[in-house]
Amino acid sequence: MNDNTEAQNAKNAVADNRNAAGRIEPWVELRSVRDHVYIFERMVAKASPKARQGDCVAVYDRHGMLLGRALYNPRSRIALRMLTTGDEPVDDAFWKTRIAEAAQLRIATLHLSDTTDAYRLIHAEADGLSGLIVDRYDDTLSVEVFSVGIWRNIERILELLHDTVGTKHHIAVSDERAAHLEGYAGGRIVSEGLRSTLKISENDVRFKVRFDGGHKTGFFCDQRENRHHLTQYTRNQDVLDLCCYGGGFGLYAKVKGAANSVTCVDLDEFATALTRENANLNQVKLDVVQADAFTYMRQMEQNKRTFGVVVLDPPKLVFGRNDTDGGQAKYADMNRLAAGLVKRGGLLLTCSCSGAVGRDDFLHWVTSSVRRAGRSCQILQVTGAGADHPVSPKCPETEYLKAVWLRIL
Repeated sequence: MNDNTEAQNAKNAVADNRNAAGRIEPWVELRSVRDHVYIFERMVAKASPKARQGDCVAVYDRHGMLLGRALYNPRSRIALRMLTTGDEPVDDAFWKTRIAEAAQLRIATLHLSDTTDAYRLIHAEADGLSGLIVDRYDDTLSVEVFSVGIWRNIERILELLHDTVGTKHHIAVSDERAAHLEGYAGGRIVSEGLRSTLKISENDVRFKVRFDGGHKTGFFCDQRENRHHLTQYTRNQDVLDLCCYGGGFGLYAKVKGAANSVTCVDLDEFATALTRENANLNQVKLDVVQADAFTYMRQMEQNKRTFGVVVLDPPKLVFGRNDTDGGQAKYADMNRLAAGLVKRGGLLLTCSCSGAVGRDDFLHWVTSSVRRAGRSCQILQVTGAGADHPVSPKCPETEYLKAVWLRIL
């Protein structure tokens, strides 16, 4: 069957699926229109009886104009996740095209394989696939799903991903919190022959990726450029890497940044074990401490211990716009303590991966915390994730990572 025949069959299928009013089934009508990937439940006026949880539906405004197609979930606060605009259908050609375009950015445009075999392949809304995160580690795909509609299509998506980029193995996990909010069971899909541990390389620094208890997709590709940039500041410095997970920043400081000493701190026993494994893999010495970051920083404060470079990269502390107060207090306390541990003229790199927190708000929280520590600062720059984590103008939340570089005085 040629492409023209496939296209004509798709058009015929759409025509056959129209109801008496000329609407494509299943459909949803909006009471108000929002130029965003997410359409919330309060914005939905009505839905056809044929529209079910996880369906791809045609979306109309209150005047009957077709706006596009979306994944529908009446049980979720995000009732619709827009995939297309206008009359573009969501069929097999749609999935193929979206995946091919995403792969082209990473492989042909960014040439990421020149420096690493680990990168983000699909960045959800920013790649036009709301609810889908895919990281590539050599020949393996690590997939996170945040939408019941994506989960229903995951087997075909995995097949197309492998066909497009030539990978062999996968692990696909439905995010537990998202599955609860979206109202579906979720699960875990593992390909035959998947190794529990992989070795990857990033700018000549080597890491282990473990799927037997690791966070998120197993590794944080988003900090790649920030890890590399940190090495400009670490020569002959004592470096403190807080909430280190696998020791990414600390390893770069030691392997490529000629740091005098590196201390990596994390509360998670899995993370500290992984950090030690990564240090051995790179044949460097790191001081690895299993401790709560707050407790450790207060102990260092009492001991009057300071560092030339402090990195603070905590997990997500704000999970939604209604959760900012609690998260703000945690960020404020952490940054106040961290600022107090930096030598005069030293560097504090402080990060937030909370998408619900805007850049300006985070900057304000951080600089206020520095003042409360009795210190002053200069903002050297504010960075984010690498270009394999693009940002969608229709979903500002895709610009989730903030990395603030401060000189502490």
